[in-house]
Amino acid sequence: MTRQGKTWLIIGAVFVALLVTRGMIGQGLGRVYVKRTEVIVKLPDAAGVNSTAAGAASASTTAVSTQAVAPSSATVSSTSTSTISWQEWKQVPPLEFDAAQKANPAQTEISLSWPRTIGLWLAAFFTLAIFSFLYADNPFYKIAESLVVGVSAAYWGVIGFWDTLVPKMFGALTPGLVKSLVQPSLLDPETMQQISMVFALILGVMMLWRLLPRGGWISAWPLAFIVGVTAGLKIVSHVESDLMAQAAATMKPLVVSVTDASGATNIWASWWASVANVMLVVGVICCLAYFFFSVQHKGVVGGAARVGIWYLMITFGASFGFTVMGRIALLAARVEFLFDDWLWLIDPNHFRGL
Repeated sequence: MTRQGKTWLIIGAVFVALLVTRGMIGQGLGRVYVKRTEVIVKLPDAAGVNSTAAGAASASTTAVSTQAVAPSSATVSSTSTSTISWQEWKQVPPLEFDAAQKANPAQTEISLSWPRTIGLWLAAFFTLAIFSFLYADNPFYKIAESLVVGVSAAYWGVIGFWDTLVPKMFGALTPGLVKSLVQPSLLDPETMQQISMVFALILGVMMLWRLLPRGGWISAWPLAFIVGVTAGLKIVSHVESDLMAQAAATMKPLVVSVTDASGATNIWASWWASVANVMLVVGVICCLAYFFFSVQHKGVVGGAARVGIWYLMITFGASFGFTVMGRIALLAARVEFLFDDWLWLIDPNHFRGL
């Protein structure tokens, strides 16, 4: 056995020993409890609804034809109802399970959910498998990585099929079949929608041509169409959201007057608001000067460009810090999951009464 193999064997043995020890101390660890609830929904009877509608229509017709002031004497049959029910299993904290067990040890309303418990342990295993890459590349990390990629690809493939192909493509080309099989609420497609879906189907078939031994050049045509249309749409959206919005946000008064609740001018608030607007306008002009290469960065232009560099570095630093803090938040969430939901070492929400 290699040195790395021995290291992993020792780490695994220590980890299993710690898990077994933790499971024998206190309340144990890693269990999910569910509560069985009965859901009852009342459904109106179709015959009663039709009878009620017919009675209302008859009463309206009688009142209009006789021009009577008194209410109509037409009778409306009562609507009968039918009910459907099913059971739902909602997750509850272990503290509620302990209270139910103390009240009635033979109760079955709240019980241990083996599927959710197994899912909890799998989530903990794959979290630790991803963290194991900090030591070295290993089979556990590769298994977790492959599973994440495979499940994500399968999930988005299914979502794309049922949310895009079925309602839009198949629903436009074969609306009757889609209505009768999978989507009764499908609206009847328009003529232009059917024509556009035929065009999209042709492009999709051409795109799949790359998988064939010959004729791979055919897939370049739909690819060029997709790239061109996407570039055109993105240019318009970026001009509106970035260029025009930035220009409009820069057009601010350099001197701002802020009034308080009594209507008097707040000197300090007005001064800080004016400084903020001046710094914004100066920063935009200096950053534009840094990226203006038609003139040498000397004199006034060079000074403005150097100020623009400071603005850019502060912006990049803030963006990087924001990204790092987002990743730290994700890490903290996974660590809290391991210590709270799995190991039961902490109880910030007081679900277990530690």
